[in-house]
Amino acid sequence: MLKDELTLESIKQFYINVKQENSKLCTLCNLYDTRSITQSLIFCNTRRMVDQLIEEMKAHNCTVSAMHDDMKQRDRQLIMKQIRSGSSRILITTDLLARGIDVQQVSLVINYDLPSNREKYIHRIGRGGRFGRKGVAINFITDDDRRILKGSEQFCQRTIEEMPANIADLI
Repeated sequence: MLKDELTLESIKQFYINVKQENSKLCTLCNLYDTRSITQSLIFCNTRRMVDQLIEEMKAHNCTVSAMHDDMKQRDRQLIMKQIRSGSSRILITTDLLARGIDVQQVSLVINYDLPSNREKYIHRIGRGGRFGRKGVAINFITDDDRRILKGSEQFCQRTIEEMPANIADLI
């Protein structure tokens, strides 16, 4: 799917500047602690990061699910059933879910890791604006990620602004 076939108008895009890679977890936990979020997808670039992040979030008493292509199809189907029913509200995944899977209740997509591929970026954030609903995409970026974010802005022909304090009003 090409960028001109996607409508990004209903998706508000923001970034959070994290100074270092190891600051992302604290930022993520703070986001969930201070905001009421219905359902969300968190994208990581690798299976290893998905596994690491799910363990870290569980250690912080967050109820999360994870899915990547190294899992059995039966397990992935069970997790998707939990997500669709609302019994699981946070799903950490790789690009496995960036295309073709629609979850109507998802209003927030977080790019814990920015994808280097601009089309993957569009497909990821597109999960948050499905079925004509409004969505929010939040990108965690380090100083090293600024160039990638600029490329995504140019590709989407949109300015991605720093996340405002009133983000809860937008989700």
